[in-house]
Amino acid sequence: MNANADSSGAPVLTSPITGRARRRRQWTGLLREPGTALGLFLVASLLLAGLLAPWLPLDDPTEINLPDRLLPPSAGHLLGTDHLGRDTFSRIIHGARVTLLAAAATLALSMTIALTVGVLSGYHGGWADTALMGVVDLLLAFPSLILALAVAGALGPGLLNVLLAAGAVWWVGHARIIRGVTRGARQWEYVTAARAAGAGSLRIILRHMAPNILGPIIVIASLDVGWIILGIAGLNFLGLGAQPPTPEWGAMLNDARPHLQTAPRLLLLPGAAIFIAVLGFNLLGDGLRDMLDPRTVWQGSG
Repeated sequence: MNANADSSGAPVLTSPITGRARRRRQWTGLLREPGTALGLFLVASLLLAGLLAPWLPLDDPTEINLPDRLLPPSAGHLLGTDHLGRDTFSRIIHGARVTLLAAAATLALSMTIALTVGVLSGYHGGWADTALMGVVDLLLAFPSLILALAVAGALGPGLLNVLLAAGAVWWVGHARIIRGVTRGARQWEYVTAARAAGAGSLRIILRHMAPNILGPIIVIASLDVGWIILGIAGLNFLGLGAQPPTPEWGAMLNDARPHLQTAPRLLLLPGAAIFIAVLGFNLLGDGLRDMLDPRTVWQGSG
């Protein structure tokens, strides 16, 4: 409770807004933004479609039926069929499952590496900082997609190899940002006090620093999902990722190239799915950035 004085000089107790109530108001304000609400709706719809795909009443996305090849949209096939007679709508929905799981796995791998490198470099400094940032600078000299393409090509075709390749190169830029945030957090007074009290580095990082640098990290991750989806789709489009008959949006684009003039929907539909996914995550990421703005974190921690 906070004590304030009224006009007569008598103290008046006022109740501060709790952190939970403040967060509730932030989420409410966030959802009132049309762009953020649209992004949340698109992301939630894609996640539900991907999670429930095996249990939805859909045709088998890998079943070949040549007599029904290249059928136009109809009641039996909402988005028609592809060049092998497979239901396009079913492949789009199951492709959401494959693409989103691949993006989540890549994001988890890349953020794990970025957090490890960024926190170690920013907290300890010295020779560790010099060595780790030297590696980061070296990798930043190469475009991430080109580097991922080289790694995936060396590992061979396969969705798992694409995930390893993308996760192994996507962490570089994030590590530098996390290093900067950690270096600033290291100077906070209560971190200095914990260090003076004899707390170990791991305890300081996990207990005192992590809760306050989590906001910027969430913003980084949310804004990066769209780029990861584009990168994975590009590698799959080049034939390095998911192999037939796995339904994946980038691979579906590659399969549709010979039929661009006769059945352009086969190219437009997975392209539209990628566009919707990237748009949804970008809009949601922008909203989270406004709510978890790093400047707010710094001000609240000073």
